[in-house]
Amino acid sequence: MTASMAECHAQNKAKLISETRRRFEAEYVTDKPDKYDPRDIERLQQDDNWVENYLFWRHNIVDETLKMLDESFQWRKEMSVNDLTESSIPRWLLELGGIYLHGYDKEGNKLFWIRVKYHVKDPKTILDKKKLIAFWLERYAKRENGKPVTVMFDLSETGINSIDMDFVRFIINCFKVYYPKYLSKMVIFDMPWIMNAAFKIVKSWLGAEAMSLLKFASKNEVQDHVSVEYLPPHMGGTDPFRYSYPPLVDDDFQTPLCENGPIASEDEASSKEDIESDGKETLETIPTEEQTALKKITLTEPTSKAEENEKVDSKMKTFKKPLSVFKGPLLYISPAEELYFGSTESGEKKTLIVLTNVTKNIVAFKVRTTAPEKYRVKPSNSSCDPGASVDIVVSPHGGLTVSAQDRFLIMAAEMEQSSGTGPAELTQFWKEVPRNKVMEHRLRCHIVESSKPTTLTLKDSVFNMSEKTSEDIYLQLKRLLESNRKLEDQVQHCIWFQQLLLSLTMLSLAFIISFFYLLYS
Repeated sequence: MTASMAECHAQNKAKLISETRRRFEAEYVTDKPDKYDPRDIERLQQDDNWVENYLFWRHNIVDETLKMLDESFQWRKEMSVNDLTESSIPRWLLELGGIYLHGYDKEGNKLFWIRVKYHVKDPKTILDKKKLIAFWLERYAKRENGKPVTVMFDLSETGINSIDMDFVRFIINCFKVYYPKYLSKMVIFDMPWIMNAAFKIVKSWLGAEAMSLLKFASKNEVQDHVSVEYLPPHMGGTDPFRYSYPPLVDDDFQTPLCENGPIASEDEASSKEDIESDGKETLETIPTEEQTALKKITLTEPTSKAEENEKVDSKMKTFKKPLSVFKGPLLYISPAEELYFGSTESGEKKTLIVLTNVTKNIVAFKVRTTAPEKYRVKPSNSSCDPGASVDIVVSPHGGLTVSAQDRFLIMAAEMEQSSGTGPAELTQFWKEVPRNKVMEHRLRCHIVESSKPTTLTLKDSVFNMSEKTSEDIYLQLKRLLESNRKLEDQVQHCIWFQQLLLSLTMLSLAFIISFFYLLYS
């Protein structure tokens, strides 16, 4: 797209947004101002992205967009969406774990889990369940304005009592009307044959356009949409996550403790000077290959190659040099996927992220994490000059334990040459930069266990071997029992199905006999 075409497109979009706001105010709000929540009316006038989402979902047809806004805003007021809080939801429903946000699909979209087996059709609780859906979606929408979610409709272990078409229709309307452009796709996992008829009705509600967003998946197919790291074991995944409440499940990325963060533990307080010196030394001298080549040695401080290697080797004891590289459009990020932290026993608590600017402009970056209280990041919000590299030191804070569920997000955006790079300028820059100009890359956490001593006494070796063997036998027995239980369930289903077929056959036979008896009597 040329610059003139892009400018024309932006102008047309601005005109549509302006027309939508003006006509909604004149045709809908003026006559019945109490029909909507004033906060939604105010947001409509200020949030371009919100208006654009509604226009996009109605193909930029303003008349259709106005109808959609009317329906959506009425629903928002009826459900008191702007006032929904954790205390608005019954505690038992939050503890149940049937609806929550956790993990990401392969495109980086948040996963919105709906575990259908926990849902029982009940008119007395349906309103609270709808509020829980609205609570999670609104919470997400306020944090990630415009970024879609992938709905994981988990139908495993689901029975006839869980089929509630009113609830399903509400969920679909949330994405068709109330939260337009927020649905990336809806993955229907392990749908029982008994629900085929029900989902034919669901398809008709979705409409032809949304049908492409519906993905039916078995255990083998679900990994086409979500990596195993974010799938639970019953879907063939390796995610150790187990839902519990309180607190709310919250693995959204937030700002971690920065280099000026508080010193929370005695261990850190006693080694404050060491930490600061390590940080400075690392940020200045831990080299990537490019930095080593560009490094200048002054004549007043001659350094031999042996001394240089010795310095590098000493620092590599503290940090393992990242080898893998993610090559983004603005930054090369190393490591590419996982941050390796040593265990408490190994003593290697810190890890390193290396950012290299591959553009001709200054690139602003910031680091966010799903566990902001756990980590200290130096620097967490800064900039990188063209062609230069920045080393970011990440260390657990306050003696807290690194978890494989923790995630880090690197956000980066190009700055204009005239822009300043001080704290105030960077803060303003992140407020104004368009979301589509921001590069994002996620990193997982990986804990490297310390190597155990190889010299064990015979007694220790036998003990460890027997303990390991017992554990293996227990796990094998557990798996065997689980497989037997599944086999029994399958046999029960077969018996039930055979009985059903036999009953239908007998009924048909009785009907035929009665028919001929009446015919010839």
